[in-house]
Amino acid sequence: MQDFAQWSLDTIREEGGSLSWLEEQRFDWTTTTSHALEQILNGKTIILITDEKRKWFEQYILSSLNSATLERPLLPMVSIDSIYTHYNNINGGEMIDILDDMISISYKDNYFFWYIGSGDDKRSDIAKRKDNSYFWIFDEDFHNAFTLKSYDKKLDIKLLQLFGLFDASLNATMFGEVDVSS
Repeated sequence: MQDFAQWSLDTIREEGGSLSWLEEQRFDWTTTTSHALEQILNGKTIILITDEKRKWFEQYILSSLNSATLERPLLPMVSIDSIYTHYNNINGGEMIDILDDMISISYKDNYFFWYIGSGDDKRSDIAKRKDNSYFWIFDEDFHNAFTLKSYDKKLDIKLLQLFGLFDASLNATMFGEVDVSS
């Protein structure tokens, strides 16, 4: 079984120039993503949160990750908006605590947040409270986060490329080609 860091580097290089930007950030990628993949393998539910500008990407992930054409087990994944439709109206820590308690009871603490978006967006607040959250965050250094720049003209393309690599990483991990625990 191949080490995840080496597998990621080989996969990035196989893609050629289109993913060359990621080679410099591969250590951040492998550190954060391996933790998320371990959680998925352990059966945790993914609760996806994006900022408003990335709602299109949230829908893309939700429809692609469990596509009918994939030949792998379905993954438990939901959007925060499907759990609590009034999520955008949450103001203050107390309401986040109440929502977090409801999610903890519903999922028996067997979940993690995957946040994609701006670091200063209020939609990131609930994910930032959990140490096991997974982030693709913009313009902010944060624990367990892969950082991107919101002003990057190729941001949307990079997000799609990252998702492609994440999906390939997920397949490789689920089918025992890669060890994410090392």
